[in-house]
Amino acid sequence: MYRYLEHRLAWRIVEFLRFRYPDANLPKVVIEQPPKVELGDFAIPLFPFAKPLRTAPLKIAEAIRADIGPIEGIAEMQVAPPGYLNVRIDRAWMATALASDQKPPADIPPGKILVEHTSINPNKAAHIGHLRNAILGDTFVRLLRFEGREVDIQNYIDNTGVQVADVVVGFTQIEKKSRAEIEALTHQPRFDYYCWDLYARVSKWYEQDKQNLQIRARTLHAIEDATSETAAIAELISTAVLRRHLETMDRLDIEYDFLPRESEILHLHFWDAAFVKLKEAGVLTYENEGKNKGCWVMRRAGTVATEDTGDAEQAEKISEEDQKVIVRSNGTVGYVGKDIAYHMWKFGLLGRDFAYRKFYRYPNQHDCWISAMQGEKDHPHFGDVAEIYNVIDARQSEAQNTVIEALRGLGHNEAADHYTHFSYEMVALTPRCAAELGYALSEEDKTRSYIEVSGRKGFGVKADDLLDQLIASAKNEVDSRHPQLTETERLSIAKQIAIGALRYFMLKFTKQSVIAFDFKEALSFEGETGPYAQYAVVRATSIFKKAAIDPNSFSRDVANNVSAADLAKFLAGDNADEFWELWLAASKTSYLVDQCIATTEPAYLAKHAFQLAQLFNTFYHRHPILSEPDEKRKQFLLATVAVVRRELIRALAVMGVTVPPVM
Repeated sequence: MYRYLEHRLAWRIVEFLRFRYPDANLPKVVIEQPPKVELGDFAIPLFPFAKPLRTAPLKIAEAIRADIGPIEGIAEMQVAPPGYLNVRIDRAWMATALASDQKPPADIPPGKILVEHTSINPNKAAHIGHLRNAILGDTFVRLLRFEGREVDIQNYIDNTGVQVADVVVGFTQIEKKSRAEIEALTHQPRFDYYCWDLYARVSKWYEQDKQNLQIRARTLHAIEDATSETAAIAELISTAVLRRHLETMDRLDIEYDFLPRESEILHLHFWDAAFVKLKEAGVLTYENEGKNKGCWVMRRAGTVATEDTGDAEQAEKISEEDQKVIVRSNGTVGYVGKDIAYHMWKFGLLGRDFAYRKFYRYPNQHDCWISAMQGEKDHPHFGDVAEIYNVIDARQSEAQNTVIEALRGLGHNEAADHYTHFSYEMVALTPRCAAELGYALSEEDKTRSYIEVSGRKGFGVKADDLLDQLIASAKNEVDSRHPQLTETERLSIAKQIAIGALRYFMLKFTKQSVIAFDFKEALSFEGETGPYAQYAVVRATSIFKKAAIDPNSFSRDVANNVSAADLAKFLAGDNADEFWELWLAASKTSYLVDQCIATTEPAYLAKHAFQLAQLFNTFYHRHPILSEPDEKRKQFLLATVAVVRRELIRALAVMGVTVPPVM
């Protein structure tokens, strides 16, 4: 309701000013949140209106306050120098709406959204950095679905790239294994771990003799030939590792709808179709001289055209520094070229499609599909979307911008405008965490704020190892606190705590922050952690259990347990600010979800959940709810607990965090 009221307030002010100043070009109304509820619930700075309205901000504020008329949900407006309008919400109106869980009609934009995330090279086990990508992407999907949007989840699989080629080289050249022997290994429970170690060995093998890199090049070329034995081996390895990746992410309740593979993009000639369009539109130019002679290039994103000298050919020329090679002189297309073709397919602009087959079924019976040369007849419709969000680390910014510029060059400006690179920074380890995982650290390492991981060097944290250790640590705590529970119950609780801790830890940092992961910090029941927020819900639930009240039933119909008059009574007056602050915070779930989507920043919701849990814990310690002698006040306090509990559960669910029965 907070978001709905904010939008309504902004609209009414705009309409009022348009009526008063019909010829003025009005700026956007900005609504801020005062630092304390005593100052009001909304603060509107009117300074941006002074120049277009040729009126002092203070006079504009006074005019709005005096003449705008009643607005449902707004109690009063006050003018504050030098030009603010401070607005107070009608507390009884807001609380009544929140108690009855009213959901105002939402204006849901048409069209399907595609969120692509995870996209791990299928050559070794997933690591901690991949978890950040997957958790960010999955949470963004949950945010969009909370808002009622239709979302497809894709996980791009580069199964013909150099990383897969390196593992093929390891099996065939270093270990001298046959295709049959490799196939037998793929059935091992953690084949991806085997590949992790082998990948590190291959990297050292290249360093020992640079001539070995020629074998990599030949292998990479052979993988692109679908009829070769090398391609068959690469398919065996990448498919087995991919299945392990899905199993790992499934532990975190992360699912996908479709797995497009680079092999099909190549063999179904997506690039050939895109290449024709790019040349016809003049997006690509052929270089006849210079360092990129024989290449097809396009202008790097952010560069400008060469100054026009009157010569048409010269005016179109791109300086060598500004050239991005899309097709090499040997005729092979680079990663960005294939990515351009792939994104044209995403927007329904390519005129070609994949074949599809089922690949993985989740415990909830949801099917994940994979691209194929020949597939199943009945399949969901993928691609042809209205918006795209690509969760890819910040190092890929140039490549992502190149794809966007290619779309613009093809005349697809609307598609380019709805293509978002959801970028983020890396995950490292604190020295303490690295030591706990058994890595030998130098004295210099011990003084660093974080230790970078490297899959090529074999240094890092495998995702499954991290989950196993978090669960084991959480279970030790649960075992000591709840020995009366069965082993199965304690393990289930430990998993919820561990996964909640991991997901929250990955989300509480802004995307552009480097994360230094630490076991102790993530699992702490105090401070800004997942377990702290989970514990607030458990504590709220225990209040109802002690009162022999079903918390879910009470929460579904809070308004039936406390009247609007009582809500107005207990939320009125200066002494009620503490209660109102809690109700106001609980009303902001949709507002924060909106903010997270608009800024592609899930950290705002994590901060909201923590602050709501903090406010609730303060409330819990100050007010002995069940021993309250005044029955109406007791019902109001229970209503407060119910509303906060409901909204905390919702906010955590959007982050993929579930709440155990006990902590």
